[in-house]
Amino acid sequence: MRKKIPVQNIKIGMFIHELCGSWMDHPFWRKSFLLDSEADLNTLRTCGIQEVWIDPSRGLDVEGDVVAVTDEEAEREIAAELDRITKAKPKTEVRVSLHEELARARQLQAKSKAAVTSMFQEARMGNAIKVSEAAPLVEEISKSITRNPEAFLNLARLKTKDDYTYMHSVAVCALMIALGKQLGLEDDDLREAGLAGLLHDVGKMMVDQEVLNKPGKLTDEEFEMIKEHPRKGWEILQGSSDITPTALDVCLHHHERMDGKGYPDKLGGEQISLFARMGAVCDVYDALTSNRCYKNGWEPAETIRKMAEWRTGHFDERIFQAFVKTIGIYPSGTLVRLKSGKLAIVMEQTEKSLLTPIVKIFFSTKSNEPIMPEMLDLGRSQESIVSAEDPTKWGFDLKQIAGI
Repeated sequence: MRKKIPVQNIKIGMFIHELCGSWMDHPFWRKSFLLDSEADLNTLRTCGIQEVWIDPSRGLDVEGDVVAVTDEEAEREIAAELDRITKAKPKTEVRVSLHEELARARQLQAKSKAAVTSMFQEARMGNAIKVSEAAPLVEEISKSITRNPEAFLNLARLKTKDDYTYMHSVAVCALMIALGKQLGLEDDDLREAGLAGLLHDVGKMMVDQEVLNKPGKLTDEEFEMIKEHPRKGWEILQGSSDITPTALDVCLHHHERMDGKGYPDKLGGEQISLFARMGAVCDVYDALTSNRCYKNGWEPAETIRKMAEWRTGHFDERIFQAFVKTIGIYPSGTLVRLKSGKLAIVMEQTEKSLLTPIVKIFFSTKSNEPIMPEMLDLGRSQESIVSAEDPTKWGFDLKQIAGI
């Protein structure tokens, strides 16, 4: 059972499972590690991190009167708080079923990957991006999101390490559109948001690919090279005659933070546009949930929990709340444990509450064996989610179980 403890209570020999803060708040590049040096201990206590998660099964436990919060307790607290502050207004759009939209979404995903790969390769060769060719693709993705957002968003998340750069852009496009709808944007503004998401990372085509895809820790010099991609992308898009100011802005400023600690211009607060604030949330979420050459992606629910801890200072609070309403506290594709001890995969969100999605039950932890799959709307059931689970610990192929 993992525990969250104040940073002043950590000691040599503890296994640090997770640091409670943005990756820009501390110098540690590893997510988990055994604390075995005084230097690392001093750094943890002085870098600004307030709390850490420890894993007592892999290192020392806390002693005495130290107040510790278990991971399940923290998860339930965060889930309840997010559900309280993100009560969504009822959606009036007519939706189709997830199953009905999946076939169309698969075809659109393949089309999107081919189109973005071609556009980005053109940019790498120094040719201008033809925005007029990207606009119809954005429109098709928007229509798919309107029919059923889970279908395309689920497929876009299932990218490989090799196609990450291209499919990340497609995923952020879809997330920007879905978030825009939640914020009440319409028509031209939605298209602007989608196009900005599609093109926001084009600058990575001008970063040394060996550095971009390096499996190990980046040097300070290499990290500075990575941080140049927003401005390089902005310079590339300047060469397109029909590029929009919104796309230029999001490309340049999607790594800015509300507290002014982002890059490249260290903008803060009201200096950051609405669309750039949206881009920051969507970019971080998809990056953290994706498998990369140097790390495996986090589970969706874990990512939302971490982003909730970071939201003050890093993200616009209103934008983050709307984003949670868009994808859920337990996003589609999340493995969850129910009150009964059964395991289920989240299939779709519902309008009633972020805590009561539609799930597909398929396994009993009591008998430790599969059970007959059953779709269940938790909003109409006595069942409830106890916690999110790590599918790698169970050896499940959630993509196959979900039928995606």
